[in-house]
Amino acid sequence: MRIARFIHEDAPAYGVVEGDLPEVDSDGTLDTSGLQIAVLDSDPFFSPAQSTGTRLAYDDVRLLAPIIPRSKVIGVGRNFADHAKELGNEVPVSPLTFFKPNTAVAGPGDPIRLPAISEHVSYEAELAVVISRVAKRVPAEKAYDHVLGYTAGNDVTLRDIQKTDKQWSRAKGFDTSAPLGPWIETDMDPEGVRIRSWVDGELKQDGNTNDYIFDIPTLIEHLSETITLLPGDVILTGTPAGVGEIVAGNRVDIAIDGLGLLSNPVMDA
Repeated sequence: MRIARFIHEDAPAYGVVEGDLPEVDSDGTLDTSGLQIAVLDSDPFFSPAQSTGTRLAYDDVRLLAPIIPRSKVIGVGRNFADHAKELGNEVPVSPLTFFKPNTAVAGPGDPIRLPAISEHVSYEAELAVVISRVAKRVPAEKAYDHVLGYTAGNDVTLRDIQKTDKQWSRAKGFDTSAPLGPWIETDMDPEGVRIRSWVDGELKQDGNTNDYIFDIPTLIEHLSETITLLPGDVILTGTPAGVGEIVAGNRVDIAIDGLGLLSNPVMDA
């Protein structure tokens, strides 16, 4: 099931995206004219939800981030060996993690705002995992029991600030640094999933989750050893090689198999 969040009758609403999903074009565009949204009567993540009977054309609604984490977004750094290598870093021997506040989350079509303090801002296309229920000391073999679904994410990074600060809070936690969307897919196998990004229609990244250093069950086990994961928490699972600079006026498009297209313009703050 594809769960989307959007503006309906001047208020946030939830719905199920229906229709056959075409392939993303080679330039990072996607024809969504055949998709509809079946409007739900409540938030399906925290209460039973029923269809209202209303259906809207997907292209006619303003999409929001499919979820705003009530607790946290956790990022995983250098989880692809080729990405670690391109930045001159060693492959980590255990997951390298960091936090983004929920104020970092942006939705599809929302601008990525570039802080004036940085002279080098970079995109990072990532598969995002949404947690379904409380997870504490969860063994890897039971990790998927705690996953609601998946969405596309962009771990936008102030690369120069990342290098000069002693830790990554400002570099990776600034407002609009975590675009998510366009929907959450609850029925998806995250293995062997292709991750791509484009800047202004030029392909920049083309990776696959088979190349994770630490797979999703390992990440959930590692994190939940010391951190309680709550319903709605989001884990950004790492980016493949091909990251680069974005500037005001660019558009970043991210496609992950089965998850549609996450597109965001880039603007000065």
